[in-house]
Amino acid sequence: MNDALVQRLRKSLGEREGSSLRRKLVARAVDDARINLADNDYLGLARDPVVVEAGITALRAWGASSSASPLVTGYTQLHQQLEHTLAAWQGYAHGLVLNTGFAANSAVLGGLPKAGDLVLADRLVHASMLEGIMASGARLRRFPHNDLDALELMLHEEPALGGVIFVVTESVYSMDGDGPDLRRLASLRKRFGFCWVLDEAHATGWYGETGSGMQEHQGVLAAADIVVGTLGKGLGSQGAYVLSHASEVRDALVNFAGEFVYSTYLAPVSAASALAAIGRVREMVAERPRLQAMSVEWRDALCAADFAVPTGDSPIIPLILGDSDVTLRYAEALRSSGFMVSAIRPPTVPVRTGRIRISLRRGLDASALASFLSVLKGISR
Repeated sequence: MNDALVQRLRKSLGEREGSSLRRKLVARAVDDARINLADNDYLGLARDPVVVEAGITALRAWGASSSASPLVTGYTQLHQQLEHTLAAWQGYAHGLVLNTGFAANSAVLGGLPKAGDLVLADRLVHASMLEGIMASGARLRRFPHNDLDALELMLHEEPALGGVIFVVTESVYSMDGDGPDLRRLASLRKRFGFCWVLDEAHATGWYGETGSGMQEHQGVLAAADIVVGTLGKGLGSQGAYVLSHASEVRDALVNFAGEFVYSTYLAPVSAASALAAIGRVREMVAERPRLQAMSVEWRDALCAADFAVPTGDSPIIPLILGDSDVTLRYAEALRSSGFMVSAIRPPTVPVRTGRIRISLRRGLDASALASFLSVLKGISR
């Protein structure tokens, strides 16, 4: 191995190690019995019998792999059915399934904006969105997190363009569990005519009468021009999707997005599992208010125990501890006491905002909250 390269890598890794920021893989055991407050399977559908059985049936029918890129033979009737189901569920005319959420955001924001365009993005949009924007050649301006007054001011400040203005937001932010006023964003879109790209990944299943997400929950179904979502969070499967009102968006991705064109496609088993999961989500009408109430209950209890957490009712609760060493210490104490948690540190989150990202899930009971609080109170600050 080239020694100069090894030394360079060793130096970079050593710097992260010294500041408690080095990431390490830990394999999860199949029989890990700890209470899971770390992953994104908010509705527990990854192990739901109906979802699993749909996957098994597809596995037997289609095999373990799509075995080709989608433009060769990888695109199956299951993928097509999933696209149509997702689009109709969320109020869009067109859908496209991709392999990952990162690939979907990167493809949309790396391929649709061009040099001469302007992208106005929330300060905390996901790394996949930023990577796409930076690759696009468009000019980027970032507004303070969830500050729609600042966004509106930027829209007034910008002169008339020959290109396109894109506004990029999420409906529930993955590390903070909060989100913007989508009704106001929809109103701004009508006034200014920008192209609104909305990531609904962490809202799907948890919000909305039918579980389609935050647009439905806030009464602005299908207001965004383009929606990106995932199959691997609330839907308990694997993969991602892009929804749009214009067929040209889908066709452009099919023709020009390397993330779609050049990879072996999502396995049919994932598409079948996601289809079954959508059916299960739509049945949970009565459960969603209870899930949101559980989030409020956890937040209130944490605040009462003198831990600062934001208000809200999403499945994501950031327990911000600040220092990375302190965050790691809390995470280790919780893990050793029966809770599966993750220590989230920079550069994933801003400097000095290290946190335990509490990820709630269907099936948690009052005893889980009581035990969690007991462990937290026993950790020296």
